[in-house]
Amino acid sequence: MDKIYMNGLEFYGFHGVFEEENRLGQRFYTDVVMSLPLQKAGEDDDLRATVNYGEAYDRIREIMDGEPVQLLETLAERIAKALLDNYPAVREVQVKVTKPNPPIKGPMNGVAVEIVRCR
Repeated sequence: MDKIYMNGLEFYGFHGVFEEENRLGQRFYTDVVMSLPLQKAGEDDDLRATVNYGEAYDRIREIMDGEPVQLLETLAERIAKALLDNYPAVREVQVKVTKPNPPIKGPMNGVAVEIVRCR
């Protein structure tokens, strides 16, 4: 299966379990891989045969910048559902949401949740 990668999307949101996270907000990163057949798009040079990256970004941004949630898992599920619902050609979507500065004592480069959902 062919793939479209959207890497390192950066957002500022108010997601988290703790009140301070909801009040102050923090940076989040999102990576998405969409699996779908791309041969027709490549042969015909036809945007209608693929996913419009700008539209997909806007859908992801609406979720990441939108209603605060507690869990990275919730953000990932909402993104996967939105992409599968809006792009019938997408057969599988992989979504990774990273919180680079979680409120955890100790050195780290962040925490992330990655999910894979299929049609």
